[in-house]
Amino acid sequence: MTESEAMLGLFVGIGLSAACGFRIFVPLLGMGIASMTGHLELAPGFEWIGSPLAVTTFAAATILEVAAYYIPWIDNALDSVTTPAAVVAGTIVTAAMVGDMSPYLRWSLAAIAGGGAAALVQGGTVFVRGASSGTTGGLANPLISTGEFAASTMMTLLAILVPVIAAILVVLFAVWMVRLIVRVLRKRRGHTTSPPVMT
Repeated sequence: MTESEAMLGLFVGIGLSAACGFRIFVPLLGMGIASMTGHLELAPGFEWIGSPLAVTTFAAATILEVAAYYIPWIDNALDSVTTPAAVVAGTIVTAAMVGDMSPYLRWSLAAIAGGGAAALVQGGTVFVRGASSGTTGGLANPLISTGEFAASTMMTLLAILVPVIAAILVVLFAVWMVRLIVRVLRKRRGHTTSPPVMT
């Protein structure tokens, strides 16, 4: 594997990891289908992702996961479970795309790049859904869930077809998230440090 191929595989892994942050099983299903059709080459030891049994399992899990997010208040409860699961899935999909290197380097890179991308996106979805539940009583959450499913599907397709663009989008999302968090923290700090108004 050349350096350019290794870098391209890393871009694919990061894009798929970000997709795991929106929905865990959508990118795994996309990987499995792409592998079965010959559009994606998995690293040695990860060929099982493209097996008929795995693809069938991912498809069933995707349906259940997507449906669960349309049940009021359960979507917020799922975040406590899906956040660590998304990090694990992001690590696995990245490891499955970076092959010709030592196991230590592969899993270290997968955990940092893949797990980090998944955690970042998942953190963003938790923040948005929490804000929606607080301001709309959860009424807007089905719309947010639809957007997350669409984003996961789009990111999965981009990661497989045009991985460089997918990686750029992940970087842009990271910048946006950092700015959003800084803005929220500044607002909270302003509320807590402002002097009381005398009447």
